[in-house]
Amino acid sequence: MSAFSAEEIERYRRHLVLAEIGGAGQQALKSADVAVLGAGGLGAPVIAMLAAAGVGRLTLIDHDTVSLSNLQRQFIHRSVDDGAPKVDSATRFVDALNPHVAVVAHAVKLNADNAARLIAGATLAIDGSDNFAARRAVAAACEAAVIPLVTGAVNRFDGAVSVIAPHLMDAKGRPAPRFADLYPEDPPEGMLPACAEIGVAGPVTGVIGTLMAMEAIKLITGAGEPLIGRVLTYDGLGARFSEMRYRRG
Repeated sequence: MSAFSAEEIERYRRHLVLAEIGGAGQQALKSADVAVLGAGGLGAPVIAMLAAAGVGRLTLIDHDTVSLSNLQRQFIHRSVDDGAPKVDSATRFVDALNPHVAVVAHAVKLNADNAARLIAGATLAIDGSDNFAARRAVAAACEAAVIPLVTGAVNRFDGAVSVIAPHLMDAKGRPAPRFADLYPEDPPEGMLPACAEIGVAGPVTGVIGTLMAMEAIKLITGAGEPLIGRVLTYDGLGARFSEMRYRRG
């Protein structure tokens, strides 16, 4: 493990004084490779927070390009990025924010055929996609690779986040739930309309994306209790959080 430079010590000072993270946790962040599926509404706060936190490498996966309608919530992109690949725009953002973070960009659509290759070597993966087939594919790849998956979703004024880690045990010694325990079946075609059709409040993506980044930091550093076997939901209009538990079937 490489020592922190004086600039890194100053940059991460607020983490280093946290007993739950400290030098060992910050070093774990520096050594981590986080694969982020999606550089959009959820991916934007995830990428920003993890880059700021000092994750050593971010592997970004998104086949889409920036459009002006994205900018209401996808704040890592700029007006001048209109039409540019999102992974390229996101890379520029990370480079400007923290030069200590390496970025590997894949401007491709993740599917069952390439998911394993795209997340190979990752410490964990974060799913901020808006496509259920991609969600199931990355979950299967993470389970095969024996790495945790942080998953989140937003809809209008609501959102949810959970951690899938079937290779781990819960406090009672039972295997943690799988993706299929949270989503036993794919939703019917058209059941999950795109945000272009129904809208989404920009701050909701920030709330859920930031929670997803927090779960990733906890998993990497060992701080706290991850959302394994639990779904944390957020009602933006009611300003309420609630929790649902689920178990291995």
